[in-house]
Amino acid sequence: MSDTRATVLYDAPGPRARKVNLSLAVITVIVLLLILAGVLWKLGDGGQLDGDKWEIFFYGTTWTTYILPGLLNTVVAAIFSIILALIMGALLGIGRLSTHRSIRWICTVIVEFFRSIPVLVLMLFAYVVFAEYAVFPSTMLGFAAVVFGLTMYNGSVIAETLRSGIESLPKGQSEAAAALGMSWGLTMRKILLPQAFAAMLPAIISQMVIALKDSALGYAIGFVEVVRGGRQLGEYYSSMLPSLLVVAAIMIIINYALTKLAERIEYQLRAGRSRRNIVAKVPHQKTQGGLETKDGAVVDQHDEGYKPIQGDFE
Repeated sequence: MSDTRATVLYDAPGPRARKVNLSLAVITVIVLLLILAGVLWKLGDGGQLDGDKWEIFFYGTTWTTYILPGLLNTVVAAIFSIILALIMGALLGIGRLSTHRSIRWICTVIVEFFRSIPVLVLMLFAYVVFAEYAVFPSTMLGFAAVVFGLTMYNGSVIAETLRSGIESLPKGQSEAAAALGMSWGLTMRKILLPQAFAAMLPAIISQMVIALKDSALGYAIGFVEVVRGGRQLGEYYSSMLPSLLVVAAIMIIINYALTKLAERIEYQLRAGRSRRNIVAKVPHQKTQGGLETKDGAVVDQHDEGYKPIQGDFE
């Protein structure tokens, strides 16, 4: 039996198509390497790759004065905003499914309004309003405006995600709960919401990544986050490129870790494992017959290499 993997989206490429794809991949890699070499040559010619430009990262003050404080502000703003966004998203998402028309209308207007406005505009608006009415101390204005903008936008997105997640559940569950005499609130709290929340966990973590990145927009209102800290470092030591590259590497590492966490949670949910332990190992069966399932492969009983799944996990 052929080991070619089947898919419902497209036919497996034949020998000629595989050669064409390989040739295009090689050409693309060569072009990218040439572009990278040209960029590095121009940077080296301008002195941006000199060793003294990178020595600043061996100074303790580089990290304690610029990088770490900015990174701390970024992480704290992201954590505060995502917690508030979860609360706001849960309330608005459930409100959009309320049996009262007025509540549905109010929640819909709030969600669509804040979901349609750019995050930077929300931050600028909040900064001006908070400063005008002295809502927060001057030292907290930037932080408060960033948290407000991230909370309102991400909360609206989470509300819509939660609403769609609840509506995607089988209608029979709500009907069965109503037949048992359960109220709408009890049905939502005990049956629908736990399922929808579990299904949207990966989306929530994805919004955490977005909140972390969008916190850099606070630069426009004077909020000292990691990007602004890196820029100040580059201006002080005249090493702008190395500073921004290091900041970019830090953000990539954090976002990559959050992305892998989201993938792991999604994988656990699809595999039907316990949601209480997202790092628990999911058993896998070696691919047989060229067909994949949530646990690795469906065993083709007619395949010569057939082995029972039970007790044969990796």
